[in-house]
Amino acid sequence: MSRRPRPAALLWGLGVLTAGAAAVAAGGLGSRGGPAPGPAARPPATAEVTRQTMLDTDEQAGQLGYGAPAALAGRIDGVVTRAPLAGDVITRGQAVYRVDDTPVVLLYGAVTAYRALAPGVTGPDVRQLEENLTALGYTGFTVDTTYSAGTATAVRRWQRDQGLPATGAVELGRVLFAPGEIRVDAVTAGVNQTTGGGEEVLRYTGTGHRVTVRLDVSKQRLARAGLEVAVRLPDGRAVPGRVERVATVVEEASGPAAPPQTRIEALVSLADPAAAAGIDAAVVTVVFTADRRADVLTVPVAALVALAEGGYGVEVVDGPSTHYLRVETGLFAGGRVEISGAGLRAGLTVGMPA
Repeated sequence: MSRRPRPAALLWGLGVLTAGAAAVAAGGLGSRGGPAPGPAARPPATAEVTRQTMLDTDEQAGQLGYGAPAALAGRIDGVVTRAPLAGDVITRGQAVYRVDDTPVVLLYGAVTAYRALAPGVTGPDVRQLEENLTALGYTGFTVDTTYSAGTATAVRRWQRDQGLPATGAVELGRVLFAPGEIRVDAVTAGVNQTTGGGEEVLRYTGTGHRVTVRLDVSKQRLARAGLEVAVRLPDGRAVPGRVERVATVVEEASGPAAPPQTRIEALVSLADPAAAAGIDAAVVTVVFTADRRADVLTVPVAALVALAEGGYGVEVVDGPSTHYLRVETGLFAGGRVEISGAGLRAGLTVGMPA
């Protein structure tokens, strides 16, 4: 049985592929991929074929906070007579701020306030208002998309309770619709300042912690909406998370000669928001798992051999002799590669370069 020298090394991705397959080419695997004659000497090093779960993971720095703040525009003309403090949490039915000693009230809903609501008006914002009135204990109307006389009566009761003129109509700017309770991020117009005309009064966020991660475009495979991740907090605890939203953003140039940078922004929510209680802002580590292959055969990347007829194989060490098996490659991760093919099994010994 003729023998051939061990092929030389060839760089491949994260590891090293053995090439120099002229030696393998001399005898080849044949069209059926069977064993070739063993080499004259055992390879300088060996490794074992293992069965395991492979994970394609990457760690990226992220900013833990409350997400991007939204601006609240003041549409009620007057003077701010009471303003919240940064960090205050406001819930449904409470005043966000007061203008001329009358409240601008937080209500819950996905449709932003964009018009006055009065009898005869129809639309999803009407239903939203009626749902809030019901939640606050006001009745006497049907929750639907029509602003009825019953709705107007309930609104008048609500207005009297708020110290407002009982008109039965909700003027634009009197309520802020937000998806849930809000946290004041910053106050723009403080007490004694005039407001109205759409000028910003304050900025706010939700109360749930979010992690914002900005990735190079080359790492876009990591950020997919719905992807499960792990978030490592400053104290070392790992908290499960989920990618909620992915967007492409353009960062401003860092200098006169530098071009703007296109980045991928991922917004990550925490499975247990209480885990970040007491942390207003912090740098965290987000561990993305882009791919997972369960129960697969793997070898070190350096164990791969480039075959003369194309593709890759491994040099199986069997006692004093060796032979080559053709393999199909799958996931590359952590210096190992997923392999499959006839004759492969966990526990086989394969050759490695020194």
